[in-house]
Amino acid sequence: MVSPEMSKLVQAAVEPYLLAGPRRYDREDVARQSGVPSEISRRLWVSLGFAANPDDAAVEFTEADVAAVRDFASLDVLATADPRRQSAAARTLGQSMARLAEWQVDLVAEEIADRIRAITAADPDADELEAARLATAEVVTALERLQTYAWRRHLAAALTRSMDGGAAAGDTVRELAVGFADMVGYTRLTRHLDPEELSELLAAFETITTDAITGNGGWTIKNVGDEVMFAAEDAADGARIALAVQEATARAALTPELRIGLAYGDVLLRFGDLYGSVVNTAARLTGVARPGTVLVDDGAAARLADEPEFDLRHLRGVRVRGFSRLRSHVLRRAAR
Repeated sequence: MVSPEMSKLVQAAVEPYLLAGPRRYDREDVARQSGVPSEISRRLWVSLGFAANPDDAAVEFTEADVAAVRDFASLDVLATADPRRQSAAARTLGQSMARLAEWQVDLVAEEIADRIRAITAADPDADELEAARLATAEVVTALERLQTYAWRRHLAAALTRSMDGGAAAGDTVRELAVGFADMVGYTRLTRHLDPEELSELLAAFETITTDAITGNGGWTIKNVGDEVMFAAEDAADGARIALAVQEATARAALTPELRIGLAYGDVLLRFGDLYGSVVNTAARLTGVARPGTVLVDDGAAARLADEPEFDLRHLRGVRVRGFSRLRSHVLRRAAR
């Protein structure tokens, strides 16, 4: 736990370091130095999730802000795009970074505070602010390296998937298996859990699903509370993921039973998320699946029909929101 006094000390050291220098420019200064009109930089600033001061003469920006605008202008695919696409790209980046920062803030503050205490304990005469600056540089640099490493690895994997799938640059529609795994009775369960127990439940769910997804050639699209959305290049990998998630959940007995829906076909890829009827079908299948089971749509079933490791049982069509008759198949591993 960081004390109020330590919090002030950490804040005094962190902001100048993270902003890479003092605030010395207004918006017109940024426009002159970057060559990007101020109305564009303002739109990008807001899309990234930062509040825009209505006074363009307010001195709010640093050298890092000018460099960021220049970097944007250097990427032709963004700089020459229409304003809506520019804003969408900035908004997606901003939302992703904001969520990451919210997760990291307590970790960063506690780690910096611990290092300040260690420095001042070793040298009682050490200047506290200088110790805070040193600790900040060490912690932020290490975290920045880890983030860059993870981002590069994920970008390499995403590029490989895109190129192996035969997609040219700019293609946004691909054939994929899309699935959802949802905890049964989550809302009711959370009424009886304290925050620590809820955190442990979500951690167990995310560990089980992430291990099964990545271990079977897929990737996580997003986690939203009690649900995870995943994708795979082909229906067989998607089926292996779905069954592996159910089996791992049953073995661990750390979370409630899961319902899983899987669909296969053309999906729209947009800024890391997936859209279209295949996604909607997978979501609806998840909603009607019985606890502990996996349901797949006709598209996935057709791809899996000749796979000897799977067994499919056709179910009667059901009426759900958006579908007059949703056809489904129960997926199981074939008997040995």
